[in-house]
Amino acid sequence: METHQKELIPRKKNGKFTTLIEVFRVSTKLGFTSFGGPIAHLGYFHNEYILRRKWMDERSYADLIALCQFLPGPASSQVGIGIGIVRGGLLGGVVAWLGFTLPSIIALVLFAFLLQGFDIGNSGWIHGLKIVAVAIVAQAILGMGQKLTPDRNRLTIAVIATVITLYWQTAFSQVLIIVAAGFIGIWLYQKKEEHEVHELHITTSRSVAIVCLSLFFILLFALPMLSKWGGVEWLTMFDSFYRTGSLVFGGGHVVLPLLESEVIANEWVSEADFLTGYGATQAVPGPLFTFASYLGAMAGGLSGAFIATTAIFLPAFLLIAGALPFWNALRTNLKVKGALVAINAAVVGILLAALYDPLWTTAILEPSDFALATILFVMLVFWKLPPWIIVLTGAAGGILLSIW
Repeated sequence: METHQKELIPRKKNGKFTTLIEVFRVSTKLGFTSFGGPIAHLGYFHNEYILRRKWMDERSYADLIALCQFLPGPASSQVGIGIGIVRGGLLGGVVAWLGFTLPSIIALVLFAFLLQGFDIGNSGWIHGLKIVAVAIVAQAILGMGQKLTPDRNRLTIAVIATVITLYWQTAFSQVLIIVAAGFIGIWLYQKKEEHEVHELHITTSRSVAIVCLSLFFILLFALPMLSKWGGVEWLTMFDSFYRTGSLVFGGGHVVLPLLESEVIANEWVSEADFLTGYGATQAVPGPLFTFASYLGAMAGGLSGAFIATTAIFLPAFLLIAGALPFWNALRTNLKVKGALVAINAAVVGILLAALYDPLWTTAILEPSDFALATILFVMLVFWKLPPWIIVLTGAAGGILLSIW
């Protein structure tokens, strides 16, 4: 345990401001380079936060992913917020979210104002970025699988999770898989000693956590009534996007049909503008939930973008900030520890399923695509080149493949 703790880089002791600047700088770099959607983001986070900077150990990172899979909202953004909170408190979570999200927000607001009629969905460099995502996720699965599925039982759990995820794709399937894995873990592993579990230093108090959780539920139930009675347009928009962010499990593409039903029904954007924005969202790095920024900008300019973005991400922040202070106590409980052992294996299986569908099925269409993915994987895993080089190489390779 002591040896393992020394491997982790502690928070800097020369001031919280320096720590916040560090978190913002690293998360902003990720915000500019994290292409490929929520599953790929976890791979980018794993590279930067875990492997390179060692802000969190592998077990804690896997536990955090499992926790965020339980919670509604954008799972990858919640993981990033959680790492920020661990590193720099509540402000660290805010800063981590800002850094990771702002590049995408700015790009999509510009798309809303300037590029509505520009078709980029079939561009070669977009296809190259999809192939980049395949390499990134494959590398993350390889690293996590070696540590989290080292024995027959856990490997079996991962494979079962993969099969179920592939054949049963609903908004709640991942949550139910994780719950089932937790019960299996209690049965198999509750007496297992996990020496590598590292207690995270979380400065947020439980009283603050309770306030965050209470505010989440108050807003969820109060906003529809206030919107109905108040008749104010911005309040109606805030309610629509807040409810969407509160009720979507799995994040990513799952949010699209709910957003479509909200914005089309309220006549904030046309169907054609909605699809144009969806294509633009695929072209930019960062979380897919920033699609709300585009929709808000289309509906109400800069103020609409601010309202929509704040509303759709606020539930994610309140939930992860409310859950983290109770996390260490839960993780040290024998039954919870046993559950997490199996849940971590299930998370590997879910990621493996996502590697195939939607990443592999949308990116690897020709033998040349597979060749480029193999090259990128070797560059990332064996040459250990930084992700931004992989992103640029993948985009350039996609352009070459499109004109080959």
